[in-house]
Amino acid sequence: MISLDEAVTARLESHGEQFEVLVDPDAALAIKRGEFDGDLEDVIAAEDVFEDAATGDRPPEKALEEVFETTDPLEIIPEVIKRGEIQITAEQRREMQEQKHNQLVTEIARNAVNPQMDNAPHPPDRIESALEQTDFRIDPMEPVESQIDDALDALRPVIPIRFDTVTIAVQLPPEYAGSGQAKVRQFGTLESEEWQADGSWIGVIEFPAGMQNDFYDLVNEETSGTAETRIVKDEDELNTR
Repeated sequence: MISLDEAVTARLESHGEQFEVLVDPDAALAIKRGEFDGDLEDVIAAEDVFEDAATGDRPPEKALEEVFETTDPLEIIPEVIKRGEIQITAEQRREMQEQKHNQLVTEIARNAVNPQMDNAPHPPDRIESALEQTDFRIDPMEPVESQIDDALDALRPVIPIRFDTVTIAVQLPPEYAGSGQAKVRQFGTLESEEWQADGSWIGVIEFPAGMQNDFYDLVNEETSGTAETRIVKDEDELNTR
């Protein structure tokens, strides 16, 4: 379950009665869209249905039976969310907006590059600063993923930006290959790998282009700066970083 501070109220009025449930805002939106596939008990603040959640008053059982044909809260809660309205306070809206704004900046920074600077990653603070110069404002009631394209459209007049992936070949020395390759392969999609006769490991991995600096930090930390990396431009050309 979640805390009351994290929950929003979903409210349904039907048959002259009012029904309220307390639920995580993102989960409520996913349930309303038919996209929720998690455990309901993990995203509610109370396994209960209220007439007024603020006072703790509950509707009569006969009203639950009449409207939902059951008195089981775990069956009723999704129905209240789907058929009702999600209520959020101004403070909850502000907090949700700030949280999703931060998620948006992080997601763009992970994937975006500057095509005018040899596809170098854009740091989050540059994206944050550029967004402040636009009219874009994230909708706290919509998933971050569905708003990325609009954010990019707003950013393009301000900074050169596009989403891309990068493919990097990395060679880990024998003394670091065992533990290092396990972490490298988890960083993205491993396209190929080869163990060398001397015990070194070569892997070719693809991941979001904005994470290049994080990748270099990882391999340098794992190998004390002795790894070799190359950006793969195409099948025949390797460009040393």
